[in-house]
Amino acid sequence: METKTKILGLRTTIYHVPDVDEAKKWYSKAFLTEPYFDQPFYVGFNVGGYELGLQPEGDTFSARTDNVVTYWGVENIEDEYKRFLSLGASAHHLPQDVGENIIVATVKDPWGNAIGLIFNPHFKLP
Repeated sequence: METKTKILGLRTTIYHVPDVDEAKKWYSKAFLTEPYFDQPFYVGFNVGGYELGLQPEGDTFSARTDNVVTYWGVENIEDEYKRFLSLGASAHHLPQDVGENIIVATVKDPWGNAIGLIFNPHFKLP
Protein backbone atom coordinates (compact mmCIF):
# COMPACT_ATOMS: atom_id res chain seq x y z
CA MET A 1 0.00 0.00 0.00
CA GLU A 2 1.53 3.29 -1.09
CA THR A 3 0.74 6.39 0.94
CA LYS A 4 1.53 9.81 -0.44
CA THR A 5 2.42 12.38 2.18
CA LYS A 6 0.73 15.76 2.22
CA ILE A 7 3.98 17.30 3.52
CA LEU A 8 5.81 18.88 0.60
CA GLY A 9 9.22 19.44 2.19
CA LEU A 10 11.17 22.25 3.80
CA ARG A 11 10.09 25.76 2.85
CA THR A 12 11.21 28.21 5.55
CA THR A 13 13.50 28.33 8.54
CA ILE A 14 13.01 31.29 10.87
CA TYR A 15 15.51 32.62 13.38
CA HIS A 16 14.20 34.90 16.12
CA VAL A 17 16.50 37.78 16.97
CA PRO A 18 16.32 40.74 19.37
CA ASP A 19 17.67 43.24 16.79
CA VAL A 20 16.53 42.46 13.25
CA ASP A 21 18.73 45.18 11.68
CA GLU A 22 21.92 43.82 13.25
CA ALA A 23 20.90 40.25 12.43
CA LYS A 24 20.15 41.23 8.82
CA LYS A 25 23.72 42.53 8.44
CA TRP A 26 25.21 39.41 10.04
CA TYR A 27 23.11 36.92 8.08
CA SER A 28 23.84 38.78 4.81
CA LYS A 29 27.57 38.25 5.43
CA ALA A 30 27.21 34.70 6.75
CA PHE A 31 25.03 33.45 3.89
CA LEU A 32 26.62 35.69 1.22
CA THR A 33 23.28 37.08 0.04
CA GLU A 34 21.11 40.12 0.57
CA PRO A 35 17.48 39.88 1.68
CA TYR A 36 14.83 39.88 -1.02
CA PHE A 37 12.19 41.01 1.51
CA ASP A 38 13.07 43.58 4.16
CA GLN A 39 10.46 44.89 6.56
CA PRO A 40 10.64 45.67 10.29
CA PHE A 41 8.45 42.62 11.07
CA TYR A 42 10.27 40.11 8.81
CA VAL A 43 13.42 39.83 6.72
CA GLY A 44 13.55 37.07 4.10
CA PHE A 45 16.55 35.60 2.29
CA ASN A 46 16.54 33.15 -0.59
CA VAL A 47 19.26 30.59 0.19
CA GLY A 48 19.54 28.02 -2.58
CA GLY A 49 15.80 28.18 -3.21
CA TYR A 50 14.87 27.91 0.48
CA GLU A 51 13.63 30.65 2.78
CA LEU A 52 15.72 31.88 5.68
CA GLY A 53 13.65 34.31 7.72
CA LEU A 54 14.47 36.69 10.55
CA GLN A 55 11.76 37.78 12.94
CA PRO A 56 12.27 40.33 15.69
CA GLU A 57 11.58 39.19 19.23
CA GLY A 58 11.34 42.65 20.72
CA ASP A 59 11.15 42.56 24.51
CA THR A 60 10.41 38.83 24.68
CA PHE A 61 13.96 37.57 23.96
CA SER A 62 14.33 34.11 25.48
CA ALA A 63 17.06 31.54 25.94
CA ARG A 64 17.68 29.28 22.95
CA THR A 65 17.36 25.53 22.88
CA ASP A 66 18.70 23.03 20.38
CA ASN A 67 15.53 20.99 20.05
CA VAL A 68 15.40 21.75 16.29
CA VAL A 69 18.39 22.50 14.06
CA THR A 70 18.23 23.29 10.35
CA TYR A 71 21.26 22.09 8.41
CA TRP A 72 22.32 24.22 5.45
CA GLY A 73 24.18 22.35 2.70
CA VAL A 74 27.78 23.34 1.99
CA GLU A 75 30.48 22.09 -0.36
CA ASN A 76 33.39 22.48 2.07
CA ILE A 77 32.30 22.20 5.68
CA GLU A 78 35.69 23.00 7.23
CA ASP A 79 35.99 26.26 5.28
CA GLU A 80 32.39 27.33 5.95
CA TYR A 81 32.60 26.44 9.63
CA LYS A 82 35.73 28.60 9.99
CA ARG A 83 34.14 31.41 7.97
CA PHE A 84 31.07 31.50 10.23
CA LEU A 85 33.35 31.62 13.30
CA SER A 86 35.32 34.50 11.74
CA LEU A 87 32.05 36.44 11.39
CA GLY A 88 31.26 36.15 15.09
CA ALA A 89 29.44 32.84 15.37
CA SER A 90 30.51 30.67 18.28
CA ALA A 91 31.55 27.04 18.05
CA HIS A 92 28.80 24.63 19.04
CA HIS A 93 29.55 21.20 17.55
CA LEU A 94 32.78 20.68 15.64
CA PRO A 95 32.58 19.14 12.17
CA GLN A 96 32.25 15.38 12.47
CA ASP A 97 31.73 12.52 10.06
CA VAL A 98 28.43 10.82 10.89
CA GLY A 99 28.90 8.02 8.36
CA GLU A 100 29.04 7.54 4.61
CA ASN A 101 31.18 10.71 4.19
CA ILE A 102 28.39 12.93 5.57
CA ILE A 103 29.88 15.66 7.77
CA VAL A 104 27.83 17.89 10.09
CA ALA A 105 28.64 20.82 12.35
CA THR A 106 26.76 23.54 14.21
CA VAL A 107 27.58 27.08 15.21
CA LYS A 108 25.61 29.60 17.23
CA ASP A 109 24.83 32.99 15.76
CA PRO A 110 25.52 36.07 17.93
CA TRP A 111 22.01 35.72 19.42
CA GLY A 112 22.32 32.06 20.39
CA ASN A 113 20.46 30.43 17.48
CA ALA A 114 21.94 27.11 16.33
CA ILE A 115 22.86 27.01 12.64
CA GLY A 116 23.62 23.60 11.18
CA LEU A 117 26.06 23.02 8.32
CA ILE A 118 26.13 19.76 6.40
CA PHE A 119 28.22 18.26 3.65
CA ASN A 120 26.26 15.37 2.18
CA PRO A 121 27.63 13.99 -1.09
CA HIS A 122 24.55 11.74 -1.42
CA PHE A 123 21.88 14.46 -1.20
CA LYS A 124 19.77 14.91 -4.32
CA LEU A 125 16.65 17.02 -4.68
CA PRO A 126 13.54 15.02 -5.67
